Amino acid sequence: MIKKVLAASLSFAFLTAPVASQACTSFLLKGNDGGFVYGRTMEFGLPLNSKLAVIPRNYQALGIGTDSKPGSGLNWTTKYAVVGMNALGLPVFVDGMNEKGLVGGLLNAPNTADYQKVAPADSSNSIASVQMLTYALTNFATIEEVKAGFQKIKVNRSIIPAYHNQSAPVRMTLHDAKGKSLVIEYLNGELVATDNPTTVETNDPAFSNQLNNIGNYANLSPVEKPALVINGVSYVPPSSGSGLHGLPGDYLSPSRFIRALFLSKSAPTNLSSDQQTNTAWHILGSFDIPPGAISLPATNAYGGGAGGVEITEWSIVADNKNMMYYVKMFANTNVQAFDFKKVDVNAKEIKVYDLDRPQTYIQIN
Repeated sequence: MIKKVLAASLSFAFLTAPVASQACTSFLLKGNDGGFVYGRTMEFGLPLNSKLAVIPRNYQALGIGTDSKPGSGLNWTTKYAVVGMNALGLPVFVDGMNEKGLVGGLLNAPNTADYQKVAPADSSNSIASVQMLTYALTNFATIEEVKAGFQKIKVNRSIIPAYHNQSAPVRMTLHDAKGKSLVIEYLNGELVATDNPTTVETNDPAFSNQLNNIGNYANLSPVEKPALVINGVSYVPPSSGSGLHGLPGDYLSPSRFIRALFLSKSAPTNLSSDQQTNTAWHILGSFDIPPGAISLPATNAYGGGAGGVEITEWSIVADNKNMMYYVKMFANTNVQAFDFKKVDVNAKEIKVYDLDRPQTYIQIN
C-alpha cells in the first residue's frame, strides 16, 4: 500500500510540474576493457532541485493514462533497480542507469515530439511521456528489449496542467552494457526507434535530420592541417587546432550534436572505462553553459514567466562496467560518486540523496 501511495503521489506531482522540459547533450565513450562511459548535461531555465534517487526492484508504478490521472494507464512492477536524477525533488528519472548497465536520459524535443493517439479504451496499455525513461530502465536490460517492449505499449498525449496543459515534449536516448545505442522519438503520432551509430544525441530537430547534417562537416578532423602553399609561399595556421577549424561552438542543438560527435569520436581508445570517466568530464566541459550566456526573456517558458538564464544545472558521467554513477551540480565543481554495487536492489522503499554540498578544495599548503 505504501508503494502504491508513493507511486500515486509521484504521478500526480508530474501532472502539476514542468518536469521534463530540459535541453541536454549526451554521448558514449568506449573503454579498452569492454565497458562504456556515458556523459550528459542537463540545461534548464528553472531550478529543478534535482536529487539522486534509487528505485528498487518490485516497486509498484502507476501509469498515467489518457485522462492524465495516475493508475488509469499501464501499471507495472519494476524488474530492475535504477539509480538516477529526478527533478523538482521527485523520485522519477530524467536520467539514470539500471543494475544491468542500461543507461540514458530524456531530452527536450518541443518542436517535434507528437505522441500517439490513444483511445480511452486502450488507456491501460499506455504511459505518459514523462514516464518513458522510468519505464525503460525498470523493465529492460538491453537495447533490443527496449525496442521490442516499446512496440507493445503506447505513449499517450496526457497533459501536465502546469506545463501549458501540454504533454512533456521529450525523446529518449539509451545505451546498453554492450555499447548498443538507441533513440526513441514520437513523430507525427508514431513511434520511431532508431539505432544510433554515433551514440550522440541532443535535442530538436528529429534525429534523422541530425544524422543527415553530419555530412556537412566531413572536412573536419582532429589531425592538424599542413600549411597552405600558394605560388611557392606557405601560409601556416595561426595555432594548433586547424583540423577542427569550423567546428560549431554555439549552443544550438545541431551545433552541440556535431561538437559532441567529433569530440567523443576523437577521444583516446587505449583507456579503461574507469579512465574514460575523466575523458568524459573534459568533453562535457565543452557544453557547460556559463551563467548569462543564454538569457531568457519573461515570455520564454524556461524563464518561468519572470525571465532569467539557462544554465547547466548538472552533468552526469556513468560507467556501466564498474557501475559507478557520477554527478556534478551547478553550484560547485565537486564530483559526487554513487557506487551501484552497494545498492540494496531489493529494498522496500525509494531512497533519495541530497546533492546540495558546499564547494570543497584539496589543500596543497
